[in-house]
Amino acid sequence: MPPQIAAFFRKFGEGIRGFTAGQRTIAIIGIAVLVLGGIALSAWLGKPSYSPLFSGLKDTDANSIVEQLRKDNVPYELSNGGATILVPDDKVNDERLKAAAAGLPAAAATGYSLLDKLGVTSSEFQQTVTYKRALEGELATTIQAMDGVKTAAVQLALPAKTVFTATTPDATASVFVETQPGITLSADKVQAIVHLTSAAIENLKPTNVTVVDSQGNVLSTVGGGAAGSSSKQAADYQQRTSDSVKAVLDRVVGPGNATVAVAADVTGESAQQRSETFSTAKDAAPLSETTKTEKYTGTGGGASGVLGPDNIAVPGGTNGNGSFDSSDTTKNNAVNKVTEDRTIPQGALKRQTISVAINQAAAAGLNLNSVKSLVTSAAGVDPTRGDVVTVEVLPFSTSAADAAAQALGAAKAQADAKQQSDLMNALIIGGSILLAVVALIVLVLILLRRRQSREPVDLGERLDFEMLPQAVSTPALEGPPATTAIELPPVHPVPALPMPGAEALDGERRRAQIEAMVAENPARTADYLRGLMDDRQPV
Repeated sequence: MPPQIAAFFRKFGEGIRGFTAGQRTIAIIGIAVLVLGGIALSAWLGKPSYSPLFSGLKDTDANSIVEQLRKDNVPYELSNGGATILVPDDKVNDERLKAAAAGLPAAAATGYSLLDKLGVTSSEFQQTVTYKRALEGELATTIQAMDGVKTAAVQLALPAKTVFTATTPDATASVFVETQPGITLSADKVQAIVHLTSAAIENLKPTNVTVVDSQGNVLSTVGGGAAGSSSKQAADYQQRTSDSVKAVLDRVVGPGNATVAVAADVTGESAQQRSETFSTAKDAAPLSETTKTEKYTGTGGGASGVLGPDNIAVPGGTNGNGSFDSSDTTKNNAVNKVTEDRTIPQGALKRQTISVAINQAAAAGLNLNSVKSLVTSAAGVDPTRGDVVTVEVLPFSTSAADAAAQALGAAKAQADAKQQSDLMNALIIGGSILLAVVALIVLVLILLRRRQSREPVDLGERLDFEMLPQAVSTPALEGPPATTAIELPPVHPVPALPMPGAEALDGERRRAQIEAMVAENPARTADYLRGLMDDRQPV
């Protein structure tokens, strides 16, 4: 070890040994706080982040998966009442594969796997019900694979085929859909669910499929199609029209300076309509043509003449020659026939009214006729249908906007105050820890300095001799002290000094030994002096 480091540790150990009982207690508490804080910080920084392994588990499946994790010595956490299991991020994929290999979570038998359990002794009723359950399970699994769908359930109403009825009722289906949190199924996805279900079942029309979500909203009704009820169709149309008009007005008068209200009157029933139209095909050859011609020529006689009353021939006035011509033509021309079957669904627009209010503060130099024309075009207004458009310039109330601005300001001020409070708390805690560390370091340095600047211990009366005997330079302590007569130069006639006693010589010898020990081994000298100090302390 380098001498500087060894000297530092030696001084540090001497300073610690010089502490009083109270100072040692404070030092131990400070060191314990620092150690515990470091351990807690390292544990918090070294804690792995957890991700869900499985969620929505049943109790039996959760217990089996937890046992598997314990067997693999994988840390885990439970949440959501034990239905969700969390494991470290780097263990998620491995544990999912192991759980899948073990058949966990054990899902109930659905779909066509139900048919595997049918035996040869199953009744026709059991076979029919099991087949229907298999169809429902397969459809539910397919619908759950769609993006945004959490769970799905399908119920089928399949009429039994029988020879005792002339017609068979149509099949119907109901689909229950639970979406992911914050996700709403669009009309296209609802239409996809409807057609997916109808195409998978024989004699199931798309109009006979009902789709309902977990919030109780009817997304598709039997007979109404995937657009839902008439009220929902009206609300959707009003929203679309209002958004279109609002987008135009925001570019003209600025955002927030115009309000739009649309009231649509739609039909609430559906109908079937059949019409036949006949038209003549131009320049088309006839389908069939019949021509009959009769011609007769005679030499005259009594038989010739004109029939009279009661079909009696009236003789002519003369006996000249006679002739008879007859022509009959029949043509069957081709006729175009158009038969049109129309299904009129509910929700057809009968009439709409649009009301537009523009803020007076933003309507300076605004042409209301131009605005009305824009609204008419954007909303698809048809005057012949009875549609009405009203555009007015009115002063807007700013109380709601002011209250909202105040609420936003108060929320922002509260958030800023909370942020500053959290920052101050963090600074106070960090400053307190830093001050404690600094105070501990300063205390150690002060104690070390005090230890170094401690006054020398008086080991006895120092004799003011010109020189010391050569024998005292030896570290040996054995033998009686040697006494030597010292002659002083006669400067002044003074009385002779008394010879030093044995005690003074012993003290001087000790001082010389200490100086020799200091020069040779400072550490041993310090231990020796500390022992002398402890001996001189009063009991």
